[in-house]
Amino acid sequence: MNIKEFTKGLFKENPTFIIMLGMCPTLGVTTQVVNALGMGAAVIFVLTFSNILISALKKIIPDCVRIPCYIVVIACFVSIVEMVMHAYLPSVFNALGVYLPLVVVNCIILGRAEAFANKNSVGDSALDGLGMGLGFTMSLTLIALIREVIGAGTITLIPIGSFSGTITIPGLSANPVRVMSLAAGALLLMGLLKAFFQYLQNRKEAR
Repeated sequence: MNIKEFTKGLFKENPTFIIMLGMCPTLGVTTQVVNALGMGAAVIFVLTFSNILISALKKIIPDCVRIPCYIVVIACFVSIVEMVMHAYLPSVFNALGVYLPLVVVNCIILGRAEAFANKNSVGDSALDGLGMGLGFTMSLTLIALIREVIGAGTITLIPIGSFSGTITIPGLSANPVRVMSLAAGALLLMGLLKAFFQYLQNRKEAR
């Protein structure tokens, strides 16, 4: 197994900030941190296990029907995630709405199945899926944290025991920058973060 297949998804080939995939859920579910974590967990599970299964079956799946087969495999894992989340995290399930079933056609998952899992070993495909999924989750969480803190003055997490799940930030909660909760704010923040990470990448290449 090559550990580089795991780490590349975190930074060098981060699906959100570097190769710019999965923009629809990135902009749609990042209004709260809890939603970002829920979507990230779903993508990690689906991406990792679909990569493993597709890599294991790559010599059996005919080339002429490989994309439909990939979609069937991915849809099975998405269905598992939906049922588990509906049963144990109904609030997150409802908040994610249509974006959860749309993971079936997420370009990150289909892209890794076609570009990587179809050509590499099961072990490397598992590391690739896990790394890409974690990189996507980190990106979503960063965007959601900034948007929720600035746009609402709160940080919403999953309630545990007596903890309500919401942290209120004094000052910001009374005077939030509402545009950050809207689509325009999401696009603006995404552009600024993309520029920042592109600057870091260019600086590293220049060295």
